[in-house]
Amino acid sequence: MKEVIVYGRGGQGAVTASQLLAISAFIDGKHSQGFPSFGVERRGAPVTAFARIDDKPINIRSHIYKADYAIILDPTLIKDLNIAKDLKKEAVVVVNTNNKNIKISNFKTFIFDASSLALEIFKNDIVNTIMVAAFSKFTNEISKQAVEKGLEEIFKGSVLDLNKRAVGRVFE
Repeated sequence: MKEVIVYGRGGQGAVTASQLLAISAFIDGKHSQGFPSFGVERRGAPVTAFARIDDKPINIRSHIYKADYAIILDPTLIKDLNIAKDLKKEAVVVVNTNNKNIKISNFKTFIFDASSLALEIFKNDIVNTIMVAAFSKFTNEISKQAVEKGLEEIFKGSVLDLNKRAVGRVFE
């Protein structure tokens, strides 16, 4: 089983990102879960959401304590949170940043500037679907086609079109 923690700030779409991960994995024929960790979330406050992906049924229903992957929607959270404590020692981290020198402890770290792409396409710094696409590209845990199809379960109309365009750009 692969477990993913999505770190973001309220309003960035961390919960939607975990849903999209789970839906995309299901479309790829895997078993999956996507769920948030609710507390006193508000716009700008740290938010955590989770996803599990496996080839067999998932019976566990608990919080994720040691993840295989982390997706960081807001790089300022790196200094605000002790992300390393939530990860297995061989975990992979995907970070939204334009700082090519960011490294999370001793973890394999992939960098993608989702904010610039979001501002270009959405005119807003909502990076959730872009970072799910980056996760797909860097890890191959879910396919690009499944992410695109998963978007159709969450978005409609012009918002869907913009998100599909953004996902396509990630893979260029």
